[in-house]
Amino acid sequence: MSTNEYDVVVVGGGPSGATAAEHLARQGRSVLLLDRAGRPKPCGGAIPPRLIRDYAIPDHLICARIQGARIVSPKDRSVDMPIDGGYVGMVDRDVFDEWLRERAADAGAERATGHYESIERDADGCAVVVYRTKDEVAHRVRARLVVGADGARSAIAKHHVKGGDKMPCVFAYHEIIRTPVGDARYDGTRCDVIYNGRLSPDFYTWVFPHGHQTSIGTGSARKGFSLRGAVTNFRREAGLDTAETIRREGAPIPLKPLKRWDNGRDVLLAGDAAGVVAPASGEGIYYAMLGGELAAKAGEAFLASGDAKALGLARKHFMKAHGKVFWVLGMMQYFWYKNDWTRERFVKMCRDPDVQKLTWEAYMNKQLVRAKPVAHVKIFFKDLAHLLGLARA
Repeated sequence: MSTNEYDVVVVGGGPSGATAAEHLARQGRSVLLLDRAGRPKPCGGAIPPRLIRDYAIPDHLICARIQGARIVSPKDRSVDMPIDGGYVGMVDRDVFDEWLRERAADAGAERATGHYESIERDADGCAVVVYRTKDEVAHRVRARLVVGADGARSAIAKHHVKGGDKMPCVFAYHEIIRTPVGDARYDGTRCDVIYNGRLSPDFYTWVFPHGHQTSIGTGSARKGFSLRGAVTNFRREAGLDTAETIRREGAPIPLKPLKRWDNGRDVLLAGDAAGVVAPASGEGIYYAMLGGELAAKAGEAFLASGDAKALGLARKHFMKAHGKVFWVLGMMQYFWYKNDWTRERFVKMCRDPDVQKLTWEAYMNKQLVRAKPVAHVKIFFKDLAHLLGLARA
């Protein structure tokens, strides 16, 4: 059993943890980035232009450039939503996440591979992170600050942050297949989003191209619903059942940010562990990386001042910037994902040019669009008409 000491131990090496480790290391802090070896989480892999710009993502990590989306209703009616003058980047999470971890290491963070077990306390009250490596050797590392970026079922959140054991989640499952070649039904520059209760009673099913590979998946919060069976059925119906399956993955995805991200002492959450995945869409990479950056800034303020109140800045700044977006998306999911009747009307509403333009502008730039109040008013009344069934589906 070995003991070392760091300013910060970051538990979890996904986009959030790697970003937090990189930013803290660049501030001159001694950082240990602990990540367990294994498969990446199920994820469509979409990253908006703002992420690419804000976090200097190089072109070689972008394996596909999406020019639009096709939304499909329960009655198999489709709506095409082209992106005007831009694109959404797609990444392979195994390659993307490792690149982020390596960037953190290049910034000065030390990497370790192992399974997190617990946080203990020294006689002086300092946090001691206990983890076990593949050879079952236990390691103990002292830390002035612990950043928990260990996913939606975060053990750190559960045991060290009030309310961290009450994270509502959608369970996601996807299959990575070899991209079909010469199939006219398949478009490698388009994401397909399918709203159908047979395939997902309360979320959606997707086909997201990644160049030579494609993610086909679905999600649901309903216990007992067969995600694997739904994907099998969809692949058969879509003519994708004969494509080579490269791997299968499943994991929970949080539905809303936790009310607290820190323990008021020396533990701070980031990414999925803090619940920063957008409702309705399930998008998490941008919010995870932003959460990691804000955790690093709050952590640096805490380390510099010794004032644990500084840890609360991470959540405060995140919710100030994106709380309204999350509220709007949460309401959308609550009203429109209830059943196939509402989903049918939701897809029809997506035909509206105002809806499409404002949707893409908000997604690409990660903020609500305020410049066109008349369009917002029009959308509000159209939305209300569809919700009340006054518009024909």
